[in-house]
Amino acid sequence: MRILVTGAAGFIGFHTAARLLDRGDEVVGLDNMSPYYDVSLKEARLARLEGRNGFHFIKADLADQEMVGAVFAEEKPERVIHLAAQAGVRYSLQHPHAYIDANIRGFLHVLEGCRHTQVKHLVYASSSSVYGANRKLPFSVSDNVDHPVSLYGATKKANELMAHSYAHLFGLPVTGLRFFTVYGPWGRPDMSLFQFTRNILEGKRIPVFNYGHHARDFTYIDDVVEGVVRTCDTIATPDPDWRAEDPNPATSSAPYRLYNIGNHSPVALLDYIAVIEDALGRKAELEMLPAQAGDVPETYADVDALKQAVGFEPSTPIEVGVKRFVAWYRAFYGSEPAGV
Repeated sequence: MRILVTGAAGFIGFHTAARLLDRGDEVVGLDNMSPYYDVSLKEARLARLEGRNGFHFIKADLADQEMVGAVFAEEKPERVIHLAAQAGVRYSLQHPHAYIDANIRGFLHVLEGCRHTQVKHLVYASSSSVYGANRKLPFSVSDNVDHPVSLYGATKKANELMAHSYAHLFGLPVTGLRFFTVYGPWGRPDMSLFQFTRNILEGKRIPVFNYGHHARDFTYIDDVVEGVVRTCDTIATPDPDWRAEDPNPATSSAPYRLYNIGNHSPVALLDYIAVIEDALGRKAELEMLPAQAGDVPETYADVDALKQAVGFEPSTPIEVGVKRFVAWYRAFYGSEPAGV
């Protein structure tokens, strides 16, 4: 198939594009190469894709309506995997406008592109952040998610609502994927695993927010990509059992679906740090700090809907995933990096 992958130079986008190329799909990669984090890492990911048969890259900003429309009109993708976004909960506290431009305006332009070029299926990245103030665990896609605690989470919830409106109005099949703390090789420098590994190797203290009383459903990148590709292949359809009198938020009378992609096994932050220490063969010096605005104490994914729909659930243990990340990090930056 001819598949447009937005955010192709990003962490999940890079791995997804590579997986699609492995199975013989033609991939049109789009990315604006935002300087939100080290652009040289994005360039290194992109370099591994650009030499491959079937890959075509376009540098473009999704907030540019005219440019996005032209890409859709010229490339005519059969399916779209939309992974581009302004990420980060804490960054949204100081830079809220970036989230509206990338996550709201950019997503609208993707929806319009899909609508006008008869894309057969749009799969887009949502986030576990939409669960916000929810405390019923595990988090289920059938739960109400009307209480976001960060602007980032609010924009992802808005994406789900926007997607439903296009599914309802125009019959566009849409599937939203709520990712849970994705990690692994080629990961983002603003994520905890990357920061902890770098600081431990450099002999620096690592910041431990909420005094370590956090737990996260850490999900290995290969599992996430498997879920993304399988859902891309499984076109969203109307739910014949959906009832307006008792609406299920995860389905609809329109071709609309939502799934969690998480390891469904939350790990305490201090236990996670111990796994990183073991993989590095070094002890960490901890800087215990209070909770940050927008953070939630625990995430835990119910993946029953995903398993039922596509026959897959993430299962990579953190001990395996962290060791693979550390091996990549040492190879990419060297065992004793001076900085990233």
